Amino acid sequence: MKKIILLSLIFFTLIADSCKKTLDVTSTRVVNETNYWNTLEDARAAIMGVYGLTRAALADNNGHWIYGDVRMGNFASPIRQDLKAVIANNLNASYPVINQLSNWRRFYAIVNAANIFLERIGEIKAKDARYTANNMTVDKAQVKFLRAFAYFYMVRIWGDVPLILSSRDGTFENQPRTNQNAVLGFVQSEMEAAANDLPYSYSNNDLQQPGLYYNQPRSRWSGALATKLSAYALLAHVAAWQGKYVDVIRYTNFVLTNYSTKGFLSYTSTANLTSRTGLFYTNINGNNDNQLLAFGFIWDNQDASFTGNIESLALAAPVVNKNTPDIYVPKDSILSIFSDPNDARFNIDTTGTTHSDAQTGNGYFTNYLGKFPIFAKIKCIMGGDNDKTFRLFSSAILLTRLEDVTLLRAEAYAVLGESTLAINDLNTIRQLRYNVDQVGLINNSATDYLAYSPARNGSPIEAIFKERQKEFMGEGQHWYDRVRYEKIKQSNPQFLQLINSGGIYWPISRDLLAQNPLLTQNAYWK
Repeated sequence: MKKIILLSLIFFTLIADSCKKTLDVTSTRVVNETNYWNTLEDARAAIMGVYGLTRAALADNNGHWIYGDVRMGNFASPIRQDLKAVIANNLNASYPVINQLSNWRRFYAIVNAANIFLERIGEIKAKDARYTANNMTVDKAQVKFLRAFAYFYMVRIWGDVPLILSSRDGTFENQPRTNQNAVLGFVQSEMEAAANDLPYSYSNNDLQQPGLYYNQPRSRWSGALATKLSAYALLAHVAAWQGKYVDVIRYTNFVLTNYSTKGFLSYTSTANLTSRTGLFYTNINGNNDNQLLAFGFIWDNQDASFTGNIESLALAAPVVNKNTPDIYVPKDSILSIFSDPNDARFNIDTTGTTHSDAQTGNGYFTNYLGKFPIFAKIKCIMGGDNDKTFRLFSSAILLTRLEDVTLLRAEAYAVLGESTLAINDLNTIRQLRYNVDQVGLINNSATDYLAYSPARNGSPIEAIFKERQKEFMGEGQHWYDRVRYEKIKQSNPQFLQLINSGGIYWPISRDLLAQNPLLTQNAYWK
C-alpha cells in the first residue's frame, strides 16, 4: 500500500503542475497518461494520490497548526520570529514560511488531481472488469469530498478563491477569485452529494461498499478514508462557518444518531487522548476507530516525519532532546484556560502541585515548573516510543472526532436558544474530562460538580467555546473557533473590525499575484 501511495504521489505531483496554468504560470504537460488510466491498480493509486496530496497540503510547513493554533492563539514562540509574526497577525512580514503559507498552490494540486480523477476514472471502468460500478461510485464520492474539503479549507484561509471544476486537459487559463459564498455553496452541496454515496465503513459489508475495499481489511481504512459520518461531521463545520446553525444541528444529529450502530466510534478517554499510542497514533494494523477523519503518519510503514506534526513545533526537553520548543503555552494562559479543579487534562491544586490524568500520569503539559511548559498532549514519537534522542514523529493530522461533533451541536443549540439541549451536550464532554474519584464534591455529588454551572462557567456559549479551547488544543481548530465565537458574541470591537475588514484571512502570496494578473489582494493586506 505504501508503494502505491508513493507512486500516486509522484504521479499527481507531476500532473498537479498543470494547475499552475490557472493560478501561476504557463507550463507544459509533463506526463504521458496514456498508459495510466487502465486498471484497478491505477484507480487505487490515483485515489490514494488525492488523499496523499491532501495530507501534504496540511502538513507542509506545519501549516495546519500555524493556520489553526498559532495565529492569535494560545501559543507563544520563544525564539522563532516568523511564528511571532503569525501570533501577532503580522502576515505581511517577510519570512519564507509566511510567504509559503500565503500560497494556495498546494491546495490547488488537490483540486487539479481530483478534477483529473473525476474526468478519467470512467476509462478504467470501461477497460478493467474488476473495477465495478460500485467501486467507481464510492471512489468518486471520496474524491468529490476531498475536493470540496480543499475548497472549504482555502475559503477559511483566504476568503474568495478561484473555483475550478475542470482540468480542461491542462490548457485552462488564469481565473479570478470566486466569491466565497458561491464557493461555500458548492462545498456544501458537493459534500452532501458525496455523503449520499459514501459508506459508513469500508470492508465491512456496508450496503454501499460490499466486500473488501481494494483487498484491505476494515481496520486498514478506519479513520483514514472519508465515510458518510465524517462527511456529515465536516458538513457541520461548513455550516457553522456560514452561521447556518439549523444545518449544523441536522448534520451533527445524523452523526450522533448513527455512530453507535453504523460505525465504530466512541468517545475518547483522557488517557487515550494523551497517550503516546492513543487517539493520535496509528499502527501498521490499521487506523484508530475514534479518528473520525485523520491523515496518519504510520511509523511501521516508514511514514513518520521530522516535520509536519504538532510535535515538531511543541515538544522539547524533557520529552525530546531539544532545548527550546518552537511554541509553548505560557503559564498564566494555562492557569486561565484550565481553571477547573480536577480537570484531567491539566489542573493545579492549592499547594501548587500540578495534576493530570490520575490513571496514566499523562496530561497536556509537562515541565510546568520549568521556563517553558511543554505542550505534550500529542507525543507520538516514532512508533509511540519514549526515546528522547530521535525526533521522528508519527501523529495523525486529526480533522474531526466525536467530541468535536458533540460540541458543534452544543454550539448550534446555544445560538438558537435551546440552552437545555446545549448544556446536555456540553456536559457529555465535561463528564469525560474530570477525575471523579478526586473531585471536590458539592452536595456529595460528583455529577453536580462536573456539570456546567453558569456561576462557574459563564453563559452556555462561553462555556462551550471554553471547552473547545481546552479539548482541541493543538488540533488546528482554535483560530476558526475564535472567529465563530466573535461573530456570535459581537462583544469584541477590535476583533469585529478584523472580521469586517477581511483581516481574518491571509494575504495572497506575492508570487501568485505576479503570475496571475486576474487575482486581487485581500483588501486588509494591500
